[in-house]
Amino acid sequence: MNLIDSRSSPMRVYSIDVFRAITMLLMIFVNDLWTLKEIPGWLGHAPTKVDGMGLADVVFPAFLVIVGLSIPFAISKRIKKGEGIYDTLKHIFFRTLALLTMGVFHVNLENYNKSDSFVSKPVWQILMTIAFFLIWLDYSSYLNKKRNNLLQISGILLLAVLAYLYVGGTSEDPTWMKFHWWGILGLIGWAYLIASLVYLFFRERMAVYIFFFIFFLLFNSAEKLGWLDFLNPIKPYFWISGNGSNPAFSMAGVIIGVYYKNYLSNGKYKNYGLVLGSFAMILVFFGYLTRPLWGIHKIGASPSWVAICTGLSFLVLAALIWLVDKKGKAHWFNIIKPAGTSTLTCYLLPYIHYALFSLVGIVLPLFLRTGYIGILKSLLYALIIILITGLLEKNKIRLKI
Repeated sequence: MNLIDSRSSPMRVYSIDVFRAITMLLMIFVNDLWTLKEIPGWLGHAPTKVDGMGLADVVFPAFLVIVGLSIPFAISKRIKKGEGIYDTLKHIFFRTLALLTMGVFHVNLENYNKSDSFVSKPVWQILMTIAFFLIWLDYSSYLNKKRNNLLQISGILLLAVLAYLYVGGTSEDPTWMKFHWWGILGLIGWAYLIASLVYLFFRERMAVYIFFFIFFLLFNSAEKLGWLDFLNPIKPYFWISGNGSNPAFSMAGVIIGVYYKNYLSNGKYKNYGLVLGSFAMILVFFGYLTRPLWGIHKIGASPSWVAICTGLSFLVLAALIWLVDKKGKAHWFNIIKPAGTSTLTCYLLPYIHYALFSLVGIVLPLFLRTGYIGILKSLLYALIIILITGLLEKNKIRLKI
């Protein structure tokens, strides 16, 4: 999900690469927890209406913060190359469209009607992922433009055929593809779009980014308090993603991204820990102070969850800046590096693996899916996916949007 390709940045920001790689490792890990039994509850998502959060509830917010972190580097690079605002807007639009498209297909996969479909769910899932690769493969290393265009057109046609063949719902009430929610990739797409537009039109104005972050957090708070109920008639048609929570994460990332680009990138590390630590403590304090109003919930996106997860992301980033950028220990994370440089590829590979195992009926023994052995299995699985991503990357097979 390498929304902002770190290779396009004016400078190599290793701490952001490592932060993205760690987050992707954890995302694959927590997404594999459904295969396990008898594991600690704190590893997964906190159940609906439970005031609290688990490890899985922190991963998605961290990724949205990283999306925002990368935006100042990527867009400023395009501007320095002389790219006009129209071309930059077009780039942002098509990147967002790609994420929304993949998100909608993934959500409809969850509602696939196995019994009444012409194509089995695993086959549909594999073909869908192959279509994504054909459409959004990084073709910059391939010189045969006619072949590249043919492959992309083939991917679009395959996706269209899969949409045509799709059957969802139940046998009693079959449906075609429809909107349920945007999916993880779609939510990332909306957060990316909002943060990118804000940065593009306001450039290096830190006060503006802080204003937008506070606005989205307050919007989220107002929604939770019921102050926006009068807007319910327009909510199905026009609304801020995640009730303001998703763009709040990405705008927080933009704030730190601009701070990094204009300050830390010049080696001025003297007060970065104080700055990031102070922001983090303020956010965590706000989260716990307002907890009695709405609790800490990922499902429902409470403001306390938003503030605490943002603060935790800032603390992790501060530690990585010290370790990776200041102390030069980026090589410690070389084994998971592909998760930070070919992130979308890494995210999509499990869709092929799970479908293949389902298709041939492979199920691991129960002892490998239980307790701490199961946890170790899921960690190893995440690492294997990253290593496969690295092999594909070496062979110039990676997605880029």
